[in-house]
Amino acid sequence: MEKNYLSREGYEKLDKELRDLKTRGRKEIAEEIAEARAKGDLSENAEYDAAKEAQGMLEKRIAELENALANARILDEDDINIDKAYLLSTVTIYNHKADKEVKYTLVSKDEANFNKNKISVESPIGKAILGSEVGEIVEVEVPAGKLKLEIKNIER
Repeated sequence: MEKNYLSREGYEKLDKELRDLKTRGRKEIAEEIAEARAKGDLSENAEYDAAKEAQGMLEKRIAELENALANARILDEDDINIDKAYLLSTVTIYNHKADKEVKYTLVSKDEANFNKNKISVESPIGKAILGSEVGEIVEVEVPAGKLKLEIKNIER
């Protein structure tokens, strides 16, 4: 099994979502199924089919969360070395193509949130800057083309 490195905050967020889906989520789906079942013939009941499909999606998400948490390793941000860009490092990069600096925090795929500048170490940019040092220039292929990124700063 592959380890899933998370911050304490990320672990707690996933755990909260899992508990919510197992309680409130399952209850709501069961009610939808019961309501659709009460409407009669199940062979031509679109509401029943939709509720069963929603149940399948819910159970899939629950299984994903259980797996992520079972394989989770919580990282202590104080133990992160700032010589290189690692998971939970905040990296300031200069994008030569866009002529601007951006700060990204490297996180696991489960914690990624582009709006909060948290990028996954599995994303093209995350992979490119992971393990890099200040002053290094990396090139990365993204859907918009090739980017030339310079590592300006690494912090915890």
